[in-house]
Amino acid sequence: MKRIVIVTLCFTIALGTAFAQQELGTPDPYEIGIDSAQQQLKEVSVDKFENDGFWHSAMSTDEGYTMTRLFSGAPAGKEPIPEEAGMDIPDNYVLGTRVDFLRRGYSSFTIRSLRPIPIEGITKTVSVWVIGRNFNHELKLLIQDYFGRYYEIYMGKLNFQGWKKLTVAIPPQSMDGKNGVVQRSYHYNNQMGLKIIGFQIDCDPLETYGSYYVYFDDLRAVTDLFAENNRDPDDMADGW
Repeated sequence: MKRIVIVTLCFTIALGTAFAQQELGTPDPYEIGIDSAQQQLKEVSVDKFENDGFWHSAMSTDEGYTMTRLFSGAPAGKEPIPEEAGMDIPDNYVLGTRVDFLRRGYSSFTIRSLRPIPIEGITKTVSVWVIGRNFNHELKLLIQDYFGRYYEIYMGKLNFQGWKKLTVAIPPQSMDGKNGVVQRSYHYNNQMGLKIIGFQIDCDPLETYGSYYVYFDDLRAVTDLFAENNRDPDDMADGW
């Protein structure tokens, strides 16, 4: 009888935890990584997708082919970053990619920048506005950490209509500073952060036919700039 009670209690706790995780919604940057009062969080613009030719797409040639270009437009619910007010920064275009499938099956395609985009400080979250056209394809963020290792971070399914802001938390590095998504080495405080490589879309095999369209706008990050703003001015540079 005791075993039945214990098993039931464990199942109830696990079910409640899973339900709570489903209801989390947008991650709180202050709760990611080691809790510390020494945080200076700031939302920064990574790319507004205003430069033609900076992003390119690709997929396996036996699965289909892609085309990427800029279009005029913007999400109606997008709010500007307060620090950018009055700076007259161009924000007129969105990035669109068209995929033409050659056959059904498991496939994926990538949308990458011509060079990795560095983010200053310790990145907590990354967000982007997306039109997914209500397909069951899955969006992943491609990043490169401090050691140059590549990671795919799941952002969500594209099964929604119109523009939607997708936000993902960057997993914190482990206490030893060597495992996980490492953004900082405790030996070198003058080098830190990660780099955005682009996006990968894993396609639902039941919907890999005809043409598929996806659009992106306003790639942002919430980053902790405390260490950047409190560097030792008397430190030495090692790049010799």
